[in-house]
Amino acid sequence: MNALFPRFLRTAYRKEPISSFILVVGTVDAVIGGVGQQWSLLSLGLLISLLSVALRWWQIQKTQPIPTENTPRRYLPPSSSRTPLPRLTHDHSRR
Repeated sequence: MNALFPRFLRTAYRKEPISSFILVVGTVDAVIGGVGQQWSLLSLGLLISLLSVALRWWQIQKTQPIPTENTPRRYLPPSSSRTPLPRLTHDHSRR
C-alpha cells in the first residue's frame, strides 16, 4: 500500500495538475478545519475538494471522443445471387 499510494498520486498529479492542486488545497483546508474545529474552514475545504473532483470529471468527459462505427466499404455484392457471366474464349472461327 505504501509503495502504490505515492505512485498513484504522482500519476494523477501528472495527468491533471490543475485539478490535482485544487484537490490538495481543498483537502489540506478540510484537515486543518477538522483538526482545529473551525467548521467554516472545514466546509470550505470540502467544497473546494468537491469542485476539483467535478472539474476533473468534466475534463475527462470532454476529452473522450464519441465512438463512431466505420462501416467497411464493400466492392463486391454480399452474395452472388445473379447468374455468372459467360466465359470469355478466343474464337478463331470469326475471321
